[in-house]
Amino acid sequence: MAEEQSELEERIIIKDQHTKEIDLVNRDPKHINEDVVKVDFEDVIAEPVGTYSFDGVWKTSYTTFTVSKYWCYRLLSAVLGIPLAVVWGFLFALISFCHIWAVVPCIKSYLIEIQCVSRIYSLCIHTFCDPLFEALSKICSNVRVALRKEI
Repeated sequence: MAEEQSELEERIIIKDQHTKEIDLVNRDPKHINEDVVKVDFEDVIAEPVGTYSFDGVWKTSYTTFTVSKYWCYRLLSAVLGIPLAVVWGFLFALISFCHIWAVVPCIKSYLIEIQCVSRIYSLCIHTFCDPLFEALSKICSNVRVALRKEI
């Protein structure tokens, strides 16, 4: 009975990972698009001092810009949001699959194989180069350098 209960709890936990609640108010909790898409009317259209249009034109332009940006975004997200979500989901699933099933095993295999090569290389260096450099160091150890200033 206890095993069935723990099995049921595991299934619930696994299901909850894929059906978690989403926040409909804060839709960018990690601030991914903090600086990218915050474009307001004042960021795009500005009239310098001395070249003002009529107040009515300015207000209407502001309203038109804001409302058209809002509704165009909503329309585009309604039409393209779900297909692009499928494309991005597929792409990131493909990247995850390649990383899990190809990249990491290749790297691990390479590290295992290179460790063997590294030991052989190290053995060769210690066998052939160490005695040569030790002999050169003994030859050069008796070299004395004296600096004299000639007038």
